[in-house]
Amino acid sequence: MKKLILASALGLGLAGGALADPVEGLWKTAEGDEGGYLHVTIAPCGSAICGTIDNAFDAAGDESLDYEHLGKQIIWDMIPEGDGTYDKGKIWAPDSDKTYRSKMSLDGNALTVEGCVVGGLICRGQVWTRLE
Repeated sequence: MKKLILASALGLGLAGGALADPVEGLWKTAEGDEGGYLHVTIAPCGSAICGTIDNAFDAAGDESLDYEHLGKQIIWDMIPEGDGTYDKGKIWAPDSDKTYRSKMSLDGNALTVEGCVVGGLICRGQVWTRLE
């Protein structure tokens, strides 16, 4: 019986790894107006995809340990649409403190993140780079 339980647990563990979403991982945002950037961890949150700010860096690449938004969610409710596209999510821009309707598209180790305010007249976008 122990062997059966162990085999089942290992099988589930392997299946869980195989079902990981390709966008999961650690990402570096594009540099902001002053040259700083963030590291964001993207992971599942229920049936959606979310992202959390892990680290912040200044223009010189020095870690900003006192960055006020560490640990905050920056992406939420992003729905995988297949073929590396994600839609119907939200993204928060810490530099402007605005939240946008968002979509993402994955192409290898590049993640294009776009967001528009309601109505779609004002949009912003960045290309993020995979770190892990």
